[in-house]
Amino acid sequence: QVQLVESGGGLVQPGGSLRLSCAASGSFLSIPFMGWYRQGPGKQRELVESIHTTYGTIYADFVKGRFTISRDNDRTVSLQMNTLKPEDTAVYYCTVAAKVDVGVPSNYWGQGTQVTVSS
Repeated sequence: QVQLVESGGGLVQPGGSLRLSCAASGSFLSIPFMGWYRQGPGKQRELVESIHTTYGTIYADFVKGRFTISRDNDRTVSLQMNTLKPEDTAVYYCTVAAKVDVGVPSNYWGQGTQVTVSS
């Protein structure tokens, strides 16, 4: 099993910055995929940005150079968010695909961290 713990959410004014971090713990062989999703009030969960060891980075159009994902080590991924807008307000979820045995990777989700952009 893999457990994910997110940190770094909070309240920020429009135009401000936040850095989210996600740390994976547990027993696994590798984590080829790490990413961030978000779910705003009354909206469906959507991809923000992800990083794969083979296929690289994917990001949503609304990121537009404002957010940057980085893989700090084999267990930690961060999301640097700049120039935040009120519409970025959402619960942000960390997700990974981890190989816990020789089979295909399994998906895991964190509990989510609230990001509120408001003056």
